[in-house]
Amino acid sequence: MNVAAESHSPLEQFKIKCLALCGEGGELQAYSFTNSSLFMVLAVIGATLLMVYGMRQRSLVPGRLQSVAELSYEFVANMVRENVGTNGRQYFPFIFTLFMFILFSNMLGMVPYSFTVTSHIIVTFALAIVVFLGVTLIAIARNGIHFFTHFMPAGVPLWLAPVIIPIEIISYLSRPISLSLRLAANMLAGHTTLKVFAGFVVSMIGMGGVLSASGILPLIMVTALTALEFLIAFLQAYVFSILTCLYLSEAVNMEHH
Repeated sequence: MNVAAESHSPLEQFKIKCLALCGEGGELQAYSFTNSSLFMVLAVIGATLLMVYGMRQRSLVPGRLQSVAELSYEFVANMVRENVGTNGRQYFPFIFTLFMFILFSNMLGMVPYSFTVTSHIIVTFALAIVVFLGVTLIAIARNGIHFFTHFMPAGVPLWLAPVIIPIEIISYLSRPISLSLRLAANMLAGHTTLKVFAGFVVSMIGMGGVLSASGILPLIMVTALTALEFLIAFLQAYVFSILTCLYLSEAVNMEHH
């Protein structure tokens, strides 16, 4: 594939590029600062600035920035309260941080010529494995040996144990895989589709002009797809966070199950 064709590939937007601390010839090293690193830093800075500057005034009649900050806080707080209960209050900072990081990473990826961090499985798997290990350690710390009864549901006949226990263990261990794949696959597929249709728009406008039917219809479709992708960017941050809440609920409320 030549350079011109590669530059127009829908998958070109997901390519990791070295920005600093590169090896010879710009090769990636273990310590290289990449476009992925840059947009993760930007996501952290964006979320931090929203909360710090949004809540700086603490006005009774909030402005736009304060309203967004308060809505974000209340949205996640209600999510934790409804799905984990009062026992999950202490884990709110982690879930809120997780939600805001994924949300800002997804939204930054919607900016033209930017980079979507969450389209890479290595990033989403890192987030998922932190959630998985954290929830497992919390479950063991709070429930002790009772945690292992999770793999043998109550009421199941003992003779089914050799079948049920392996199934439950595999299901439990697959959580970080499913959690990470869901987020990465949705962002990858959505951005690829958007890039493909955007290419169609450019080609058709070039053939018939902006005001022609061949130019207007694809443009309308791309606009609709962009709006849908913004919605998906929010929903994927929500899904990742609410699944984390559900896993936490199992861990901290296991004695009630």
